[in-house]
Amino acid sequence: MHISYNISLKKYNSFGIDVKAAQLVEVFTEKELLQVLEEHRQDNMPLLIMGGFSNVLFVNDFKGSIIRISIKGISVTEEDDEMVTVRAAAGEDWDEFVGSCVEKGWGGLENLSLIPGKVGTCPVQNIGAYGVEVKDSITKVEAVHIRSLEKRDFTNEECRFGYRDSIFKQELKGQYLLTAVFFRLSKKHVLKQSYGNIREELERMEVTNPSIGDVREAVIRIRKRKLPDPAVSGNAGSFFKNPVISAEQFQKLSAEFPCMVSYPQQDRVKLAAAWLIEQCGWKGYREGDAGVHPDQPLVLVNYGNACGKDILILAGKVQASVLEKFGVRLEMEVNVIG
Repeated sequence: MHISYNISLKKYNSFGIDVKAAQLVEVFTEKELLQVLEEHRQDNMPLLIMGGFSNVLFVNDFKGSIIRISIKGISVTEEDDEMVTVRAAAGEDWDEFVGSCVEKGWGGLENLSLIPGKVGTCPVQNIGAYGVEVKDSITKVEAVHIRSLEKRDFTNEECRFGYRDSIFKQELKGQYLLTAVFFRLSKKHVLKQSYGNIREELERMEVTNPSIGDVREAVIRIRKRKLPDPAVSGNAGSFFKNPVISAEQFQKLSAEFPCMVSYPQQDRVKLAAAWLIEQCGWKGYREGDAGVHPDQPLVLVNYGNACGKDILILAGKVQASVLEKFGVRLEMEVNVIG
């Protein structure tokens, strides 16, 4: 393991916020992880578990210990002519893992390409993009209870997945650390091309009979055009969730705003948060070094020296204006620390 003290987190978090942690411990094996957790039970310092630091906003220094999970390993646990089950350790880079699966001809994750972060954090957030959620491929997760160190497997049903949600963000928040995720992937592919601009991008690529590799490439191209590179402008991708409202509320809103972007979901309707934010005039807005991205208003940006509080204040203003104009509450997708 590697331990650092009083360390700046600016180069670690994708927002580029210059805060410090009292201690940063990077673990590379499950044995090291259990050792650190055992020590934590004795020192009782505040504890934060991180993977890729890609979906967090620090607003203050962290006066405790951060465990960075860098446990690696990918293996096949079951396989037949049609499906394969793959176990991926929590510290694997998510996009590299997706790319590896696509290269092997294992389908199901290609629409989730280029999402930043680690494998171990994807079930917590139930990451999703372009009509696909990671829950659709997960069979189970391996976890360790942070206090008791008891190991436990959670089935897909026990994870209680929801829209950008899981049991690990609700009643079990802060109680378990995920160490590995199992995915059931297909060798006979059913491509999902209807969401977003995937079909148009495939046409632009002059692809008429697309493969999962073509879909991955199309998603990567779209995301690179729409989303800023954190190495250039600090950000955490989508800052807000797309709100889901009742059909009755949508009917009233659509009568007043007939061009409202929406996605029907059984008896409810999901709205495009980016559209709502743009209609309120925030697209391209900037306060000092905190801003709303000029091409994708769902993304809040640190243009250089913004602090976490600057980003959080801007987010609050965006939420207030959307609530005032549409009566819709935007929920932050990013985890605020501090």
